[in-house]
Amino acid sequence: MTISLKAAMAAVFLVAAAQPGFAAGRTHKIAVHVDQSDKTVLNMALNNVQNLKKYYDAKGDTAIIEVVAYGPGLTMLRDDTSPVKDRIETMSLEIENLTFSACANTQQAMSRKDGKEVALIEEATIVPSGVARLIELQEEGYTYVRP
Repeated sequence: MTISLKAAMAAVFLVAAAQPGFAAGRTHKIAVHVDQSDKTVLNMALNNVQNLKKYYDAKGDTAIIEVVAYGPGLTMLRDDTSPVKDRIETMSLEIENLTFSACANTQQAMSRKDGKEVALIEEATIVPSGVARLIELQEEGYTYVRP
């Protein structure tokens, strides 16, 4: 094969690989917003996480997912009241690149209301503000999902 033919074939491969249909191995960043305490909504958010992970794994892509809980949604991450605590524990062990962020503002407000420190599940990472965290993630190119 001549050098120019090899170069032309390489150029065609590079152009084809850059097209969306050939984009295996992409990384997708997803921010999941949880601000409701309803068990159905909490489970829907976790279903979204599992379905996205399965979908992108099947394509050979990577999903980086952060669930951000604030307001009534912080119930999801409370050690004493979370109706999905066991499911989160299992998912955290099974799903790579999955983070659960808890709003410190909400935790402090709930602690004041309850008259005691509100403990969070060990999978939760405290962030100063849930709303601000969602904004930061979107500014970093995360896709916003609200169940």
